[in-house]
Amino acid sequence: MEEKQLISDLQNGSESAFRYLVELFQDKVFSTVLSIIQNVEEAEDVSQEVFIEVYESVRKFRGDSKISTWIYRIATTKALEAYRKKRATKRFAFLTSLFGDDDKIVHHSVTFEHPGIVLENKERASILFRHINQLPDSQKIAFTLCNIEGLSYHEITEVMQLSLSSVESLLFRAKTNLRKTLKDYYVNQDL
Repeated sequence: MEEKQLISDLQNGSESAFRYLVELFQDKVFSTVLSIIQNVEEAEDVSQEVFIEVYESVRKFRGDSKISTWIYRIATTKALEAYRKKRATKRFAFLTSLFGDDDKIVHHSVTFEHPGIVLENKERASILFRHINQLPDSQKIAFTLCNIEGLSYHEITEVMQLSLSSVESLLFRAKTNLRKTLKDYYVNQDL
């Protein structure tokens, strides 16, 4: 289906057009959200919220960008909102989870496994995602869209509504930060 026709059908309330849109983008949306949130159940919930938002606001879509760009923008925004909310509630939960029933300090590290990661790379992927998670939000989004979702720089500029030079700068800083933190991590592991 041609994009203009799809948009027209969506704006006219076509259920089949919406079903087609969901089938076309559900895996990409889920993967993007999962890369940011790093929890499968929460990513499923947020992905549903993304499509609810798309359904409710498609009549306002002006077509200034591709529909895929618009959907990625909604997905990254919703994922960041959920991530920030989770991070704020986790601060308190983390402190209370440090102590067991007998008030001894207990800490179980959080692990994350992206379904697309090959089994033998689970440990390295977990470490990488942990370090990606520590990046500032804008760097994290740019890095995720480029290196995990495979979007071009041009597509990232549209999703993030930034200039090409800003996206390039974010990606450069993200890679620099990751190189430093990963190097520090691996140097400290050898001690």
